[in-house]
Parts: sequence; C-alpha cells; structure tokens
Amino acid sequence: MLTAKQHELLRFIQRKLEETGISPSFEEMKEALDLKSKSGVHRLISALEERGFIRRLPNRARALEVLRQPENVAGATRKAANDTVVSTAPPRTRPEPANDVIEIPLHGRIAAGVPIEALEGQSTLPVPAALLGAGDHYALEVSGDSMIEAGILDGDYALVRRTETARDGEIVVALVRNEEATLKYLHRENGMVRLDPANGAYDPQVYRPEEVQVQGKLAGLLRRYH
Repeated sequence: MLTAKQHELLRFIQRKLEETGISPSFEEMKEALDLKSKSGVHRLISALEERGFIRRLPNRARALEVLRQPENVAGATRKAANDTVVSTAPPRTRPEPANDVIEIPLHGRIAAGVPIEALEGQSTLPVPAALLGAGDHYALEVSGDSMIEAGILDGDYALVRRTETARDGEIVVALVRNEEATLKYLHRENGMVRLDPANGAYDPQVYRPEEVQVQGKLAGLLRRYH
C-alpha cells in the first residue's frame, strides 16, 4: 500500500518516462509534488525502491525505471459512467532512461580525527546512484587523517546511510555526548563503546554506551581531484 505522495511520485515518474524516455530530475519531482526539499524526494524514491515499484539503473545518470504499478492501477479495467470498459493496461515499451545521478543532502564536515561538529546545511551533493543502495542517505565532508588506512582521506565526501544501529567492525557516524560527530570503526566490549581510528598515530576512543549515538553507516566515498 502506497501513501498518496508515493503514488503521486510514481505516476509522475511514469508520465515523464513515457513522454521523454528520461526520468525527471529531483528538482522537477520536488516541484511536481510541492515538497520543501529534495531530501523529501529522496525518501519517497527510497520507499518506492524498497517496495519494488522502481529501481535505479546502474551506470546511467539520474536513472529510474518503473517496475510495476499498484495492483489497483496497472493491468486493471474499470467501467465508465456509460458502462464502457476502459483499459488501464501497463504502458507501452519505452526507451531506457539515460541518467543515474541523484542529489543527497550535504551536512557539513565530520572528523576523521578528534571529533568535531557535523554541521547541518541546506546544500546537496550529486552522487552516482550506483554508489548508493536502498535507504535514506546524506553526505559529510571528511576532515582529518585518522581513517587513512581505510582509504578515507581529508577532503573526501563520506556517503552515509541513515541508521541508528550497526554491527561491530562497521564504519559509522557516531554522535558523541550529543555534541560532536566522528567517523570511526565501531566496537563494543566490556560494556563500553570503542571508536577505533584507522591510523596508528591515533588512539581508540572509549565511551559509555549512553554517550554514543549511531547516526549512520558508511555506504561509499566520493573524492575530487584538483
């Protein structure tokens, strides 16, 4: 069962694909649904993907493909007021979309060293959809060198899937004492939470469980070369 907004977005994507063969941009979807931000569009897209109504096409910019319509819409027939049967069969074959870049919120900087504040911001970052799986994502700019042995360098963009849970050994965004955020390996031992760097020059950080809140797991990285 889809929400009204999910259903509206699905129909809008379908219509654009039929008309142009190209999936609409996040800006177009935001305006069509009268949403305040593109992050709302991303959440709707993720929900439709998780339910199997759409999929992202790899190696194409901004690419979305509609896999099916709700059961009460696709392949159905209905009677008009004059008892004429009106077919609502699935749409004709169309060209595959030719793009796959999506925009996710960019929320400032995060430390890969001593914890610093992860700033909330209104910027967005264009990201190849192939780097992201299902779920809600955001990006943070990495500051520091404590994760260099994991291939995470100062100035990289960490692509993070929102979650409040993680397994031992995963790289997470951890909010420490409700004030500062850091990017580290997560471990639990002896009733404590240990945040491990990936640089021998830095020591692990150990906290009580109530001092650490997982805010996401690392899903990918973007690096710009100047």
